[in-house]
Amino acid sequence: MGEFRKIFDTIPEQFDCYRPRYSEALFADLIACAHIGKDTSVLELGPGTGQATEPILRTGCDYHAIELGENLAGVMRRKYGHLPNFSIVVDDFITHDFQGQQFDLIYSAATIQWIPEGIAFPKVFDLLKPGGTLAMMLTRGDYKTPNEALFNEIQKVYAAHFRPMEEYRRGYRYRDCLQYGFAEFEQREYHGRREFTADQYVAFSGTHCDHLVIEPEHREPFFDGLRKAVLDAGNKIVFHDTFVLMTVKKPQ
Repeated sequence: MGEFRKIFDTIPEQFDCYRPRYSEALFADLIACAHIGKDTSVLELGPGTGQATEPILRTGCDYHAIELGENLAGVMRRKYGHLPNFSIVVDDFITHDFQGQQFDLIYSAATIQWIPEGIAFPKVFDLLKPGGTLAMMLTRGDYKTPNEALFNEIQKVYAAHFRPMEEYRRGYRYRDCLQYGFAEFEQREYHGRREFTADQYVAFSGTHCDHLVIEPEHREPFFDGLRKAVLDAGNKIVFHDTFVLMTVKKPQ
C-alpha cells in the first residue's frame, strides 16, 4: 500500500474537483473543541488540495501543512499561498524533522490511516503541546439507500471488471490512539448530500486509489459500465454522506 500514498499526486485537478468537502458544522465543533484562533498553531497532515483546509485557515491561526505530493501542494499554494498565515512543506511526515515545533491542533482528513499507527500516533503526540488536540475525520458515502436499483447495477459492474493491480487494505483502528498516551476520545457525526451526473460519477470514482490501478484491460469497460448504469438511471446518482469527526487530547 506504500505507493498508494503517492498516487493521488498524479491527478491533482481531478482530485480537487471531485473529492468531498466536509460540513461547516463539523469545522465549527472542531474549532471550538480545540480552541483554535489567531494565537494558536495548527498542522494539517496530507491536505491534498485543501478539502479540509479553508475553514481552519479562516480562524487566523498559524497554519502549517505537510504534503507528500508536489502537484497536490502546488494546488494548495495557488489557492492559499497569498495568505500570511499559510505555510506548506512537501515532505513525508514519517521522516520529516519538525525541529522542535509544537502545535495546538494536528488534524487529518482521511490521511493519517496511510501512516502506520506505531509511527503516526507517537509522533503526533510528541508534536502536540500539552492539552493539544488530534482530530481525525473521514467521509462515508452511501449511494445504496437513495437508489438501491442503481446500486445493484453498479455492483454488477464491480463484479465483472473491478480488478485492481494492488489491493487497498482498509480497517484502520482510530481508537488505538488511546494506547499511545491520548485521552478523551470523542466521535461526532454530521450529514450531507451529493449528486452526480454519469460523467461526474465516473470522474469521482477515478479519484479512489484502488480505482486508479485497475488492470488496463478492465479499466475502460469498468468506467464505461459505471457511466451506462447512471445514464440508464436518469443520469443521476445521489450520495448520502456521513462526515465523522474523532478527537482526542494530549493530557496537560
